[in-house]
Amino acid sequence: MPQDLIAIKSLLDDNLGESVVVTVQLGRNKKRERRGILKETHRSVFVVDLDQDTSALERVSYSYSDVLTNVIEVSFA
Repeated sequence: MPQDLIAIKSLLDDNLGESVVVTVQLGRNKKRERRGILKETHRSVFVVDLDQDTSALERVSYSYSDVLTNVIEVSFA
């Protein structure tokens, strides 16, 4: 991943609508992987529509600083 916030936002802007895998660091060797579609980017956050087995839509947002500080990892499918 890029090393500054502007580059991270730019990379995500270029991949709007793409499938993403977001890995969240929960601490002490615990991770949670979530899959979905990158739907929106805003000034300080981006929004992912999660893949669900149910018909209910679940959206989550993450900040670019979370990516920069390795709290979350984003990869494209």
